[in-house]
Amino acid sequence: MKLIIEPADGVAPLLAAIKGAKRSIEIAIFRFDRTDVENALKAAAGRGVKVTVLIAFANRGGEARLRKLELRCLAAGIIVARTSNDLIRYHDKFILIDRRVLHVLSFNFTHLDIDHSRGFAVVTTHANWVREAAKLFRADCTRSKYMPKTETFVVSPSNARKALDTFLKGAKTQLLIYDPKISDKAMLHTLQERVKAGVEVKVIGSAAQGAHLDVQKLAGQRLHTRTIIRDRRQAFVGSQSLRAQELDSRRELGLIIKDTKAVKALIATFESDWVAPKVKSAPAEQKASANAPAAASGKEAAMSPKELDPLAASVKKAVKKAVAASGEDMLADNDVKHEMKKVVKQAVKEAVKEAVQDAQDVKDVKDAKDAKDVKAAEA
Repeated sequence: MKLIIEPADGVAPLLAAIKGAKRSIEIAIFRFDRTDVENALKAAAGRGVKVTVLIAFANRGGEARLRKLELRCLAAGIIVARTSNDLIRYHDKFILIDRRVLHVLSFNFTHLDIDHSRGFAVVTTHANWVREAAKLFRADCTRSKYMPKTETFVVSPSNARKALDTFLKGAKTQLLIYDPKISDKAMLHTLQERVKAGVEVKVIGSAAQGAHLDVQKLAGQRLHTRTIIRDRRQAFVGSQSLRAQELDSRRELGLIIKDTKAVKALIATFESDWVAPKVKSAPAEQKASANAPAAASGKEAAMSPKELDPLAASVKKAVKKAVAASGEDMLADNDVKHEMKKVVKQAVKEAVKEAVQDAQDVKDVKDAKDAKDVKAAEA
C-alpha cells in the first residue's frame, strides 16, 4: 500500500499509474481540468489500453465542462459512461488500473485540489477492495444497484453511515480528523460520547456550533480531504464528510486502512498541520459554517478575505519560489505578471464555485425529497 499526499506529491504518481497501465483503466470523475491527466488517458487508449471514464452527470456550475470532456474522450477512442441522476452528486474519485491496482482519492483531478489543497490518495492491490471497486464502477456505469460486501470499503449511501459510526465508536484513546464540515447529528453525538469516555478528539476543519470539539482550521492551504485516524493504528481516507448529505444522499467512496507505514504518514502530516500557525474556529465562524446552506446564493455566497487566507498563502509561496529562481527582474515582465493574475483568478473562481456548490446541497436534498413525495402521492 502507498499513500499519496497532496500538494507535496503532485500529479506525478497519477500520471505514472496511467502510463504504466497494460490492459485497462477505469476512472470515476467528478471534477476535471488536468490536461496532463487527460493526455495520459488519451495516450493509453492510443496504445491499445481499454480506457473507460465514468463522468458525473453534473457538478454544480460545471456541467458544460463535463460534457465537453465526454466529447474529447470519445474522439480519442475512450469509452465514456455517465452516472445516473438518482443521487444529488456522484462525488467519488478513484482509478482502477488493470483490475489490479486501485487508487482511492479524497481530491479531484483539478489544479486547485492537487496543487493547492491538502488531500490524500490510497494506492492498494488489496484483492477484496479491487474486486469491490470493479463492481462499483460497473454498477454506476450501468446504473444498477450496488452493495459492498465489506465495511472497510466505505460507500455512500450504501454502508457509509454504519461503517463510519462503528469506526468512531471503536476509538479508545484518540481520533485525529480532517473534515471540512462535521454537522451530522448522530456523528456529532458519537464524537461527544468518545470525548466523555476520555478519547482525545482533534479536528482540522470545522464542526457545527455547540459541538464542543477541539477544532482548528488548516493554515497555509485549502482543505480537501476527509480523513480519520483512530488510535494511531487505523485510518479512514475518502471523500465523505461526517454530514448527512455525504453519508445518505451522495455517492462517496473511502477505505479503512491498517497499513502501518501509511497510517504513520497520515499521523505525521496531521501533527505537522496541527502545529502550524493556528486559526481557531471561533463560535461565530462555526455558526456561519453550519448555516451556510441556508444562505446559499448570489452575494450571500461571497467569501471573506479571512476564508481565502490558505489560498493567498499558497500563492505567496509560489511567487517567492519563482522570484528566488528567476530574480526580481521577472516582476518587471508584464507577460509574467499577466499570467500570474490569470492563475490566481482561476484558483479563486474555482474556490468560490465549490463553496457555492456545497452550500446548495441542503436545497438539493430537500428538492429531491419533495419530488419523491410528489411521485409517491401520484402513484
